[in-house]
Amino acid sequence: MMKFNVANMSCDHCTAAIAKSLFALDEDAKLTFDVAHSSVSIESKLSVEEVTAAIKEAGYDASEAKVSCCSPSNSCH
Repeated sequence: MMKFNVANMSCDHCTAAIAKSLFALDEDAKLTFDVAHSSVSIESKLSVEEVTAAIKEAGYDASEAKVSCCSPSNSCH
């Protein structure tokens, strides 16, 4: 799973534009939007670069957010 911070994503119109752009490239992608935190989690066959480009094509700047495999009660290694 990839997670992206999306600048200025603030409403359903924003998420719809991003979803349309991503689904055009991967119709099987799974998207989970968090408008309150301006982020989207994505399960897709697309690369990070392809997702970033698709979000930019929709009119938004995005940066990959690192997803931690650890929970606060665990240590990773």
